[in-house]
Amino acid sequence: MSQFPDTPEQFSTAVYDLVRRRHGSRTVELVATLVLTIDGRHLGLENLWRTVQRSPETWLETVEHHIDRVLEGDQMSTLDIPFTVAKSRIMPRIQPGNIFQTLEREHVAHVQWVNDTVIVFVMDMPHYTVSISTEQMIRWGVTADELEDIARANLDRYAPNLDVQVVRSNEGGRAAIISMHDGYDAARLLLGDLHSRLSAQLGKTFYVAAPARDMFLAMTGDPEPFVERLRARAEQEYHRLPYPICADLFLVTTDGVAGTKLEAA
Repeated sequence: MSQFPDTPEQFSTAVYDLVRRRHGSRTVELVATLVLTIDGRHLGLENLWRTVQRSPETWLETVEHHIDRVLEGDQMSTLDIPFTVAKSRIMPRIQPGNIFQTLEREHVAHVQWVNDTVIVFVMDMPHYTVSISTEQMIRWGVTADELEDIARANLDRYAPNLDVQVVRSNEGGRAAIISMHDGYDAARLLLGDLHSRLSAQLGKTFYVAAPARDMFLAMTGDPEPFVERLRARAEQEYHRLPYPICADLFLVTTDGVAGTKLEAA
């Protein structure tokens, strides 16, 4: 097994060498630490770096699998998939607004959301997801708002029998954890019946931490020490987990997701 690269710089070089070795026909450039381009397409490695740090013993297999899926997804994105075929596979993902520091905003199908986040859209395929571009959206003749409606409806149907674990803390607060490990845990913030699902356990108004794509932690609005402890944990996970979204809390009311605790105050 190849030695685990200890630094982001070493990891970037290792991934660059791997892609060139496995995909010799591709034009690969290492443009910065944790940033590659493959045939001109930007490929950020920050999430992959965070992922392999959690299981360094299998880092090489993880990287190979990830790169293969990315290239398969790229190939799929060039196909002219009919909207009637794609519609049932369109799903939402919540992303931080800073994704547009490396991606062209006008090229990504998205809608602005709360907490400086955006909702982007993917086609959920059996082994990978394919990001939906503005170009694809235009070919289909739909708007971003229409994509959002479709994606939210598909999310509602995706896993109707959610496994929600509710725990009580020593301080008296309660938390509800959704951990389906399907790539849409944080996206459950967009469920149409989120409030009705959780309000009986958490109260009329509650908070949700979604620091990364694969973490959803809802909590009661008090006591304050309990809320602050979970907020601090969410901030730590935001800096540690792959696919980070938001370090702050989302406020959930009967009217929907209103934004952060700070904004609401």
